[in-house]
Amino acid sequence: MKRLTLLLVTCLMLSCNSDDDNSGPQNCTDVYIYGLKVTVKDLFNNAIITDGLTVIATDGSYTEELMRTENLNYFIGAGEREGAYVIEVTSNDYQTYFSDYVEVERTEDDCHVITEELEFFLESN
Repeated sequence: MKRLTLLLVTCLMLSCNSDDDNSGPQNCTDVYIYGLKVTVKDLFNNAIITDGLTVIATDGSYTEELMRTENLNYFIGAGEREGAYVIEVTSNDYQTYFSDYVEVERTEDDCHVITEELEFFLESN
């Protein structure tokens, strides 16, 4: 009986030690985070522009057109995707704009990406 008790206590102690490492499953939320949030403004009057724009994010061979819903004044994309993006903004009424590289990184717990909020100013044609 003493041996059985000793064996059980030893097993419990060993199982407690495994809690100290961070190799267990990650408890991430179900929230879907976009890596890019882009606001586009007119260079001269600082007005937000949304109509007639196409906003494209490119990371190597990956390309995505950022989306905008009617009630938003910005474009979003790169959902849960890290990378180094170049943003291209095109319009018939404005000069095409190319950004420098924008780095989207993951959170420290590796559950989501950190949203890069960007503001670009376009010059009219």
